[in-house]
Amino acid sequence: MPAPEVWFEDLPAGRRIVLGTVVVDRDEMLAFNRRFDPQPFHVDDEAARASLFGGLCASGWFTASLWMRCYVDSVLSRSASMGSPGGDEIAWPAPVFPGDRLEAGMEIVAARVSASRPQLGLITLRGTLVRDGSTEVFRSRFTGMFGRREHEPGAATG
Repeated sequence: MPAPEVWFEDLPAGRRIVLGTVVVDRDEMLAFNRRFDPQPFHVDDEAARASLFGGLCASGWFTASLWMRCYVDSVLSRSASMGSPGGDEIAWPAPVFPGDRLEAGMEIVAARVSASRPQLGLITLRGTLVRDGSTEVFRSRFTGMFGRREHEPGAATG
């Protein structure tokens, strides 16, 4: 496994990171919806047209998974991530439809060093997916745990 490039120190409060763009694939969405959230408006075109949404839409959990994939690809896969103890917000303010082009992003809301584990930094981050540059379709807020560069094995101390 390659050495991490992103450490706690690289994630200060206020930093915004563009995580990339994803286009919602109908077949992938349907496969997820059928397996994990088979409500009629997620899996049946006719029922979806008659629903509040007016068409087949993604499960919120599928939408969250799209954001997570962008986060892993852009940040976590090259970081000193140590997981997450959880969060306090998840929202789906607008439905997601097949073919939607979603822009993924994140903002570091707060950052602090752990009092009990000084080798660990804690960041509070807000993740978002936005359709067409203006419609927020996903929002979450949670804590990420990251190793501190100065505590990396072999790091100079002083």
